[in-house]
Amino acid sequence: MAISLKAMEYFTTALRHGNISKAAAELNIAASAIGAAIDQIEAAFDLTLTIRQRSRGIEANASGRQVAQKFERLLEDYAAVLAEGADLKQALSGTLRIGYYAPIAPAFLPQILASFVPKGRDVSLHLDECDNDSAQDGLLKGSYDAILFVSEGARPSVTFDVLIEAPAFCLVPAGHAFAKQSSVTVAQIATQPLVVLNRPVAAPYYQSLFEAQVDDISVAAYANSTEMVRSLVSAGHGCAVLNMQPLTRTSYCGEALVGLPISDPLPPLTLAIGYDKSRPRRLVQHFVAACRAHFAQIGPQSCIVEHRSE
Repeated sequence: MAISLKAMEYFTTALRHGNISKAAAELNIAASAIGAAIDQIEAAFDLTLTIRQRSRGIEANASGRQVAQKFERLLEDYAAVLAEGADLKQALSGTLRIGYYAPIAPAFLPQILASFVPKGRDVSLHLDECDNDSAQDGLLKGSYDAILFVSEGARPSVTFDVLIEAPAFCLVPAGHAFAKQSSVTVAQIATQPLVVLNRPVAAPYYQSLFEAQVDDISVAAYANSTEMVRSLVSAGHGCAVLNMQPLTRTSYCGEALVGLPISDPLPPLTLAIGYDKSRPRRLVQHFVAACRAHFAQIGPQSCIVEHRSE
């Protein structure tokens, strides 16, 4: 037995007016549609629920009144759900769930969040660090409202806005010979032991940068966090190739680091924000706008190392 909400509305409106023609006028439909809905409901229950009179008059019998009351409660609950959904979409409150694959997200994400969360609003933030694929999976499944991820290899169903294109740079200890140079080449980096960021997307990307230009590289260490890579480099274990850097130029070890642009033309990695563009909540819209504004206002220079032509 299936009875549509529309049929319930027609039924209750007709009984409220006590007249099919008046109900049809209110709903702006044909009187025959209301009559058909009443017939459908009575057939579904296999009961006579109404007493129809001449000139399209109608009233409910005892069973019909019980059914009408239940229909009215269902319709009220349905309207309340729709209203709450509309309020939720427009509200600058609630839970914002963010998945991020951005090795230095702690360098900019807290500042962005502080800039857009309205004072006095009840906003709960849930931040999950994950790999690039898991971030996209979470967005598509509804686990995340927005994701920060590398858009190279983005899935066709993931919609996103580009925030910055981050070129590769070389990270060395402050006392390294390269630190005195204005830039380095891939061939020069390949002469040094390397500390490799061993994360999905990142590791194959860095490998591809060297494969195109040198025959062999020496890997001193693999690490799956940017800060461990930076600390290993600062302790003299080797050089590293990264795409983004935090605002501080020291590692967790307290040692100074230098980021050098790479003069060879290399493909960048693209930091993007993914979200459902078709029906974003207002809170998500504000977060996306804050991310775009952050990188537009302060520019990418705070977190990337660009080669500048002489």
